[in-house]
Amino acid sequence: MNAHGTFDNHVYYSGYPSISPYFFNAGLLSTGPILATLSTAYATAISEALKSKAFPEFDVLFGPAYKGIPFASTAALTLYTQHQIAVGFAYDRKEVKDHGEGGKMVGVPVKGKRVVVLDDVMTSGKAVREAIKTVRDHGGEVVGVVQALDREEVGQDGVSSTVKEIEALIGEGRVLSILRMRDLMVWLEENEVHGELEKMKAYWEQYGLK
Repeated sequence: MNAHGTFDNHVYYSGYPSISPYFFNAGLLSTGPILATLSTAYATAISEALKSKAFPEFDVLFGPAYKGIPFASTAALTLYTQHQIAVGFAYDRKEVKDHGEGGKMVGVPVKGKRVVVLDDVMTSGKAVREAIKTVRDHGGEVVGVVQALDREEVGQDGVSSTVKEIEALIGEGRVLSILRMRDLMVWLEENEVHGELEKMKAYWEQYGLK
């Protein structure tokens, strides 16, 4: 869905165009009320994962540049104010800085720390794989991923889900989602957005995880 509330016809995966009836634009999550709601959702998901032992105790929330930066900072704040869970947050730069504090990473050092990555939406999983590599390259261990929306599509192998592929890297059951594509489809049906819903159903038949 774009800035005008309509559905785009094309999204891009790894540089190649693919037909899709919707696009999740996390850049529009940019007001105080929206960030308050999103950070509460992230914090609640993490708190529940710690209680259920799906996630081990961890030290740092990591928000990949650039959209993940406000997610990590506000989620760390909300984890503390609503759940009394104190963790640091960190993020990376797209370019290495050669002055000031220098380097690519900003915030709490991740070396020797357990880290949870916050993601907006996972399609091919390329962005979250890069985030995991960045944390590992700086000496940290990724023990969980929380994404805002799971598109519930097949992964790079064309068979299993992207979620399962990422869990193969960090541990089974350690990728959580606030919303799933099926939740979005239910919302469209309840709000009688029939045209877009039919397009999404057709897309699901071709690319959705069965």
